[in-house]
Amino acid sequence: MLGFEIAIDRLRSDAAPEARARVPRNHLDDRTPRRPACPMAERELQAYYARDEERDRLSVGVGRVEYLRTVEVVSRTIPPPPAVVADIGGGPGRYTDWLVDAGYTVIHRDLVARHVDEVSARHAQAVDARVGDARSLDLPDEAVDAVLLLGPLYHLEDGVDRAKALSEARRIVRSGGRVYVAAISRWAPRLDGVLVQRYHPKHSAILDMVDEAEATGEMRPVHHNSFNGYAHTPASLRGEVQRSGLLLESLVAVEGIAFALADLDERLADADERALLLDTLRAVEAVPDLMGLGPHLLATARQP
Repeated sequence: MLGFEIAIDRLRSDAAPEARARVPRNHLDDRTPRRPACPMAERELQAYYARDEERDRLSVGVGRVEYLRTVEVVSRTIPPPPAVVADIGGGPGRYTDWLVDAGYTVIHRDLVARHVDEVSARHAQAVDARVGDARSLDLPDEAVDAVLLLGPLYHLEDGVDRAKALSEARRIVRSGGRVYVAAISRWAPRLDGVLVQRYHPKHSAILDMVDEAEATGEMRPVHHNSFNGYAHTPASLRGEVQRSGLLLESLVAVEGIAFALADLDERLADADERALLLDTLRAVEAVPDLMGLGPHLLATARQP
């Protein structure tokens, strides 16, 4: 599993790669008409990412498990390189880095200009990186072989907006291509945020927020640098993907119970313990009674 091995190597080095000296790969002709802009106005979202915590989030603790497991699940069905992959809502580019290392042709879009600048600085002209909104993409129909939608649904409270993001992913992927859709689990605020991370002594508002989140899916800001978000149940994510017209192939829990392990970093540092941990998460990833336990869900869907 080449992609998974590359992910392991990247976590070992844990360093940003040098800019690649590769042939420019810009699959958006500047003459292609842009769709009307649909800018998000969430100040909270921009303020949160301005803290620059996202850049290293996937390198430590349960974030490392999220990264390794996401790469593993995506690697099962993504077409081989040099297929064209759109990393939509790609943040500071951790998955873009993996895709480039594996030989893919990558298009990166993110709402945060700082993230786009970071990706451009690392990959020069090898990646087509631009500011973009998942609900209104500047890419032609059937432009890519696969789409990563690994963040946008976190931030879209309105079901209409989530439907737009899924519709755009379906529009830009070619027939038979996969769309990988990540979501926050409905019970993550309580189980991870309160019970494990213990945010409540400092941000007591989270105790009220978790009740609302579990009832409605809506996650309200609990301090001045947090953001509105949405948390899915497995059933609600399944339904939204299917209503978009994509064919759902699988729905799995990403980190499972790993988020609650106090010695997680030590386990990940030991090759045998890491293998045991990942084997265990893989074995129970699709068990219906356990699927909502971990922080994230990951759907794999196919364009008919």
